[in-house]
Amino acid sequence: MYEHDVLVIGAGLAGMRAAYTASQNGVDVAVVTKVYPVRSHSNAAQGGINAALGDRGDNWEDHAYDTVKGSDYLGDQDAIEVMCREAGDEVISMENMGVIFNRDDAGRLGVRSFGGQRQARTFFVADFTGQALLHVLHEQILRLGVRVYEEWFVLSLIMEEGACAGAVVMEMKTGNIHVIRAKAVIIAAGGLGRVFEPSTNALICTGDGMALAYQVGAPLMDMEMVQYHPTTLKSNGALLSEAARGEGAYLLNSEGQRFMERYAPNMMELASRDVVSRAEQTEINEGRGVDGCVLLDVRHLGEALIDEKLSQIRQLGIDFANADMAHEPVPIRPGMHYQMGGIKTDIDGLTNVSGLYAAGETACVSVHGGNRLGANSLLDTLVFGRRSGEHATDYVKSKKHANIDDRAADTDVSRLQAILDRDGGGELFGAVRRDLGETMNNHLAVFRDEDGMRAAFENLSDLRARFDKVVVHDKGKVFNTNLIFTLELGFMLDCAEAIILGALERNESRGAHTRTDMPDRDDDNWLKHILISRTEDGETAVDYVPVKITQWEPQIRSY
Repeated sequence: MYEHDVLVIGAGLAGMRAAYTASQNGVDVAVVTKVYPVRSHSNAAQGGINAALGDRGDNWEDHAYDTVKGSDYLGDQDAIEVMCREAGDEVISMENMGVIFNRDDAGRLGVRSFGGQRQARTFFVADFTGQALLHVLHEQILRLGVRVYEEWFVLSLIMEEGACAGAVVMEMKTGNIHVIRAKAVIIAAGGLGRVFEPSTNALICTGDGMALAYQVGAPLMDMEMVQYHPTTLKSNGALLSEAARGEGAYLLNSEGQRFMERYAPNMMELASRDVVSRAEQTEINEGRGVDGCVLLDVRHLGEALIDEKLSQIRQLGIDFANADMAHEPVPIRPGMHYQMGGIKTDIDGLTNVSGLYAAGETACVSVHGGNRLGANSLLDTLVFGRRSGEHATDYVKSKKHANIDDRAADTDVSRLQAILDRDGGGELFGAVRRDLGETMNNHLAVFRDEDGMRAAFENLSDLRARFDKVVVHDKGKVFNTNLIFTLELGFMLDCAEAIILGALERNESRGAHTRTDMPDRDDDNWLKHILISRTEDGETAVDYVPVKITQWEPQIRSY
């Protein structure tokens, strides 16, 4: 058995920011991650990080208002105010740690425009900002000597007298199962993108953290709010960063028209992501697409600028669409990208389970509400990763470790052995995972309706039955990826359940949740969050909490 004061699950930006803070504050902290830290999906955040710095004539209230409006008024305004007030300090902290942000001709930190914002406030490192931040934070936790359990897979959380007391984990290299005892656990395990197919997300984004919390009674909030990014490649779902539109890209239909003038005449291609995705899908559905896509055109920006600021996505277009954006438009379409919902927390990362925190995409504070603004995701990870690390530090200083030992792993040992013992007529995880992803993409994408969502829920029951018979042919212990992928599938099914239940419950259209059978926003009845939780007897429960409004009353949302 291993023992630490604070255990962080996940080594992306939120997890490493939490670990860095806790370590600096003098407690024994460790990180457990199923991949090497710099392979975490924070790598994929390309475009930048938002902050309102006063020397630009910007202020945090304007950033907060744009975020509230972008959320379609479902974001909690007290949390949004915290995030936007602290944004500038967080960006400067990262710059001081060693992140080499792009600079303007005057030598100041450079900014670009991002969707849904009236001011250019997105700080960036070319089109690989997340990667730059991730590597610097990794260097910092190495400097501090933080223990990292690399390529260890979390099987379950340990509960003792109603509090989270650690986790049961599998060392993937050996297949050995261990108990890590902790006074506090911070879940920062990222998103659930692969619940949908295709997705911009890495194959590792399987909703593990959300499902782990869900299984011990923590509610999941706003799960129906699934963001489809406007610019993804048809072939594989690869993301072409919003940085392209931030630098001035056009969106064209088959007739060569910049069609966004019909949908968002003031902001055009830089309207909020849900608005742009719906516009694109409408163009495609009404016959003005190009082979199921629209076109992203950056030729007018010039090859020099493209190579300086958009080199990564230029190469993606060449590699996967056989289109060089410096010389021709690239076919793109909306693709599943981000989960606005997650484990319900307060502004310090606290869940309703004592000793359990969450931060980053796996959490729902809620600062994104019905639609996340581009470049607010990196900000979310850093601000609330730090805050959860700070609060967990204070919490553990007055706590003792729970009285648990290696027997806490017995249930998981038996469960995994039962999976390995299956033989005969069952199928492999891959077919079930593919069918789950296609079900979600077919019925809970840019547009939804009652019949489709109910069909998805019925399919989910069949998928669970198939999952219970999945056979793992590899019976070995060493890097048994067949077993790991099967366990991830179990987490994905739990996440899909919460998404579908939340979507069926919300009888309106708001943000990313656009129902063709209920096209209007209904503030009288649905200006509230939907919470999905699992009871002790394994049933699901639905509850509601009101949206927190401080200074911005809901208005008609237009761009």
